[in-house]
Amino acid sequence: MKKNTLVMLGGFVIAGAIIFLLMAATPGSSGVELTLKDLKENQEKHKDDFVTFEGLLVEDTIEWNADKIKLNFDVNDNENNKMHVVYNGVKPDNFSDGVIVIMQGYLGKEDHFEAESIKTRCPSKYEGEDMKNYDPDTHKDKLNKKPEEPAAGQPSK
Repeated sequence: MKKNTLVMLGGFVIAGAIIFLLMAATPGSSGVELTLKDLKENQEKHKDDFVTFEGLLVEDTIEWNADKIKLNFDVNDNENNKMHVVYNGVKPDNFSDGVIVIMQGYLGKEDHFEAESIKTRCPSKYEGEDMKNYDPDTHKDKLNKKPEEPAAGQPSK
């Protein structure tokens, strides 16, 4: 074989290997994002798919086994759809009632989800108020107030 043919063949092999590794390392890019309702209604259809969905944590269902690093819990939505989740990994710090949990993984048996990763979002109590109800006069005093100067001999803040 000629030298140019070997170089081109080697380039194709390397390019193919890179494409394969990128596809294998990013299963989320080939997955689907669903609502909990859609996931429950179409479990058979999505049983082999890498799925992302979110739900509200049901706190009294949390079972944490620190020895096995295994977390079992249920999530639901506003329409009372419920899914049991099994996760082999570290329990997030803010894992409490009212937290929105985002899960990625695969469906197990009916109404069971095998999560490969879980993330939590802050509950709505941490979100800001609706901007259409914002009254700028409420904050006028704070905006126009000058910082106080420290008294003589006092360190500045």
